[in-house]
Amino acid sequence: MLKKIGPYLLLHLVLIISTIGGIFSKLASKQPFFSFEFCLFYGLLLLSLGVYAILWQQVLKLLPLNLAYANKGVTIIWGMLWGVLFFSESVSLSNIIGAAVVLGGVILMTWDGEKKHE
Repeated sequence: MLKKIGPYLLLHLVLIISTIGGIFSKLASKQPFFSFEFCLFYGLLLLSLGVYAILWQQVLKLLPLNLAYANKGVTIIWGMLWGVLFFSESVSLSNIIGAAVVLGGVILMTWDGEKKHE
């Protein structure tokens, strides 16, 4: 069972890493250009993108591209969560409905894709 779930756990860890880059990007944008804080957050953004790129290639060795790419939709949910936690943004009912529709699509695509690749 873990062999089947393991690639998906790695995939979602990689997707979380990609969304963390958005946090660093937004934090960098709030700093004076070329200040220490700007350079720090921008450097962390580049680091997170580099780690994401390397790990994404490893995910593609374990999962078909169509399944991996279909799961990228969950980054919308992580982005909303990070906005609430780090930037005190609000989430509307339409945001929640939209995220639920995207999540439903991800689940359907992954479920159907798994059936085809068994």
